[in-house]
Amino acid sequence: MKTAISIPDEIFAEAEQLTRRLKKSRSQLYTEAVKEYLARHEQSAVTAALDRLADVEDSHADPAISAASRRLLERVEW
Repeated sequence: MKTAISIPDEIFAEAEQLTRRLKKSRSQLYTEAVKEYLARHEQSAVTAALDRLADVEDSHADPAISAASRRLLERVEW
């Protein structure tokens, strides 16, 4: 799909230099950049979903497990 976007001149110039250095087309560079951006922000969507789940579920540790963990850690040399 063809599209038109506006970006600052200095960003465009840096992108052009990178396309020449990597021997890639401008379309390849921008496609890869948007893919990486989307992948990074997908993680925040997962984190937000987990946060919502934690809000509705009891996330407190079982007292017996907490006590056992504490005893175990007391024996570890730091």
